[in-house]
Amino acid sequence: MSQVMSAPRSAAAPAVSSANRVGLHYLERSEMPLISLVFLLPLVILYEVGTRYFTTAALHGRDEQIIAFSLMQRFFVFVGAGGRHLPALTVVFVLLAWHIARKDSWDIDIRVLFGMAVESGLLTVPLILLGIALPRYFPLAAITGPRTDRVILALGAGVYEEFFFRLALFAILSLLIRDFLKLGRGLTNLFVVVTSALLFAAYHYLSPTEHFQTQTFIFRTIAGAYFGIVFLMRGFGITASSHCFYDLIITIL
Repeated sequence: MSQVMSAPRSAAAPAVSSANRVGLHYLERSEMPLISLVFLLPLVILYEVGTRYFTTAALHGRDEQIIAFSLMQRFFVFVGAGGRHLPALTVVFVLLAWHIARKDSWDIDIRVLFGMAVESGLLTVPLILLGIALPRYFPLAAITGPRTDRVILALGAGVYEEFFFRLALFAILSLLIRDFLKLGRGLTNLFVVVTSALLFAAYHYLSPTEHFQTQTFIFRTIAGAYFGIVFLMRGFGITASSHCFYDLIITIL
């Protein structure tokens, strides 16, 4: 009997081990900077082309950008650098530099990219359900304007707002808090998530078409905290694409 029972255990073990390896492979690879760059590059390109040729402003010879993109442009002008495409090039350069510093593999697994797309779509569900379940208190915050404009701007919002509020701000705040306040990792992450969420909510009212409302501020703070947690757990690529998918779904709805 012992010989009969031991055979199934040894036969099943490789299958479980293989499944675990596949799961670990996806979780590790999907957080890598190079994979994030390859995954997000189509969104960056579509946003650049869309804002150059297809928005209402572009058709009338004007330039319309999301606020995060414009803030990055102003920063570059302030330090003496100009160029319409500098924010996009910055995202590419930072992710490439991060990849090189980590000494990750240059291999790209298509299956990982597909999994990231599916995961990003699923991660939008909690925010959408929250907005549907509590519309009186947490109205869905969509980009206003013609639908074509909203679709194009949603592509940029996912990339540049997450680059600004999660990738850059998290790195800066984490460094300052750990060096000066000497807080542990848990408290540091909590402080960074809450601070970035509040700044993310307030940032939206820099738009001349936005007026402060308690409901939208609360919802955007929750959304910012949610994206902050996703960033800590799943990395930049999935966070940015989840943000993009959310804005696109709200635009369609």
